Amino acid sequence: MRAASKQLIKTTRLSETGAVRKKWTGKLPVALLFPNTYKLGMSNLGMQLVYGLINDQADFVCERVFLPDTPLSPRSVESSRPLLDFPIVFCAVSFEQDYVNLVAMLAGAGIEPFAAKRGAQAGIGPGAPLVVGGGVATFINPEPLAPYFDMFVLGEAESALPAILNRLLVHFQEGFPSRRQLLLEMARLEQACYVPGFYEIHYEGNRITGIEALFEAPNPVGKATLKQTAVAGHSRLLTADTEFADLFLTELGRGCSRGCRFCAAGFVYRPPRLWPGDAIIRALGEKGESTKRVGLLGMEMAKTEDLARIADALLDSSCQLSFSSLRADAIGPELLSLLKASGLKTAAIAPDGGSARLRRVINKGLGEEDLLWAAEELVRAGVTNLKLYFMIGLPTETEEDLQELAALTFKIRERIGAVGRARGRLATLTVSLNSFVPKAWTPFQYSAFAGVAVLKEKISFLRKQFAGQANIKLNVDNPDNAFFQAVLARGDRRVGEMLFPLATASRNWRQLFREHGIIPEEYIRERGRHEIFPWEVIDHGIRRDYLWAEYRRAQAGRVTPVCVTTSCKRCGVCHGK
Repeated sequence: MRAASKQLIKTTRLSETGAVRKKWTGKLPVALLFPNTYKLGMSNLGMQLVYGLINDQADFVCERVFLPDTPLSPRSVESSRPLLDFPIVFCAVSFEQDYVNLVAMLAGAGIEPFAAKRGAQAGIGPGAPLVVGGGVATFINPEPLAPYFDMFVLGEAESALPAILNRLLVHFQEGFPSRRQLLLEMARLEQACYVPGFYEIHYEGNRITGIEALFEAPNPVGKATLKQTAVAGHSRLLTADTEFADLFLTELGRGCSRGCRFCAAGFVYRPPRLWPGDAIIRALGEKGESTKRVGLLGMEMAKTEDLARIADALLDSSCQLSFSSLRADAIGPELLSLLKASGLKTAAIAPDGGSARLRRVINKGLGEEDLLWAAEELVRAGVTNLKLYFMIGLPTETEEDLQELAALTFKIRERIGAVGRARGRLATLTVSLNSFVPKAWTPFQYSAFAGVAVLKEKISFLRKQFAGQANIKLNVDNPDNAFFQAVLARGDRRVGEMLFPLATASRNWRQLFREHGIIPEEYIRERGRHEIFPWEVIDHGIRRDYLWAEYRRAQAGRVTPVCVTTSCKRCGVCHGK
């Protein structure tokens, strides 16, 4: 089996560029674990940014470890070393669905998964590594993973990681004499370091009554935020063996000013920041002459003039543009010209709410005409497969909203059909229905998850609406998977303890939870205004009363203006500064 693993690594090496391979002698080895496959992990820009940050330090060697395609012990891409060889394991976690994979990888590598048991072992080293978590999922709600991590780095790595690496290096040079002392220093002295073992969660029944910090650890723990950058975040590695082959990714900014009430990223990445046009152009300059496919992240809030400048730069270098989805009111003539020149055949726009009323509830800020115009212009630019992303199970959703979702889809089909008939080829509409999952740090953290039975009824209703309709494809997620995600998204440490038996034995998760006295429905119910949440061990700077007020505004169908960071004081993050 080891030979098969090495062959997989060798094949991967041949199809990628940008990997860093260092000798281990005299350096501190760090494994960068992504709890899913290489193909998915290499599409994750955050993982690549951390890989670059660590390897830019001369005294460190960082190697990537992905979920094996076959039942093998996880090994690094760069040197095919087992995960057990690394004294430090950084984990990049972006999705709740990967939590079980993460625990399975630790256990499969022969590492004690539970942090408390690792802590009982002397020092830090191969076989008993320091396990550190990061990634957006961990600073939305780290608590389901708290039993497995010695420490989390909350927020954006560029701001916090240099000082953390420096402290790790000092302890490495001293032989890592004390895991506890290192963690105490991290918690007390370094920005954005959350050590779960230094916090006790108090309960009364199923409800949290308090979060107590021990050993003078901060409570709550603040996040790290990158205020500005001279070079926008961009790909450090390229590979053909990924979801988007040899696609060079560049950020246009972080966060979003729109304030969609379901979107956790739009709240935990506050304040919203647009990188200067020069920083974006510099990042694009790092792609190399041979790379011609570029993906832009953050197009939903980019300024029109910046998009125009970027479009000109890409056209001048004969680059093709790719993106996951595009905000309907962000399309301008320069961008459309670039799309046409790129030969892009598939594009996506996200109404999210199926009706005008629901789009007010979620604060989407898009009217029907915005969506119709965007769909028409994308098809005019050459798109032949247009995807529409909708959520079902949103707060206050009714059958009338679902009927309007179908009606809007038919109107879009009619609008783009006229363009298709004129050019002799009709575009296909792909409707993607995704179950709404309430997330921490959003106004909808108070909302209930609709439930599997209700979601299945909604899906059945929409299937009937679309049955027999030409040029419309329907993709639907699994409500049972959404239910599990909803439990993890608002879960606590008691939920987290169930990840180990799920990772190491083939069990039905609902049955396993109930055997241990954990009621899944307790985590998906509607929440009260003053209830204490497990994720409030983190401080994002967002006032609790603001999130509650936004939840009430959603229920009333009232919209909230976009963030203006130079003057806005509504949520508490910027204080008008």
